[in-house]
Amino acid sequence: MEGYLQRFLTLYRPMITRLNELLASYDITYSLWMVMYHLKHRGASTLVEIASHYEVEKPTITRRVQKLMELGIVEQISGKDKREKIIQLTDSGFSIYNKVRKDITALEFRLMDNIPEQERNIAYEIFPKIYNNLKQERELQ
Repeated sequence: MEGYLQRFLTLYRPMITRLNELLASYDITYSLWMVMYHLKHRGASTLVEIASHYEVEKPTITRRVQKLMELGIVEQISGKDKREKIIQLTDSGFSIYNKVRKDITALEFRLMDNIPEQERNIAYEIFPKIYNNLKQERELQ
């Protein structure tokens, strides 16, 4: 299946651009949304946990969290270790998350329009498998 990666990369950038356009009305970007999504689905987390989940450097997550704190979307809470920064969504953050989630879901439905349900399901199932293969590939190196 030569060219699969190119097809994926051709889709990726316009998708992120469209998401950033959608998120702009909430004063957030896709990179900030990723942190919100993590906190909503995994609960309060440390910066290290978030960075590890998304496979990015901790300073990258630190900058994103600082911006979300400025916006009142996340807050820092105390943990067992005073040096450990635990982050959670604020009430405002949950509210914004729910509004954004509805907008993203609507976008997903529009983008999947005219694609048969069977093909949608295949696409939904295939991405985690590709991700797992990619993880295995890195472990072999």
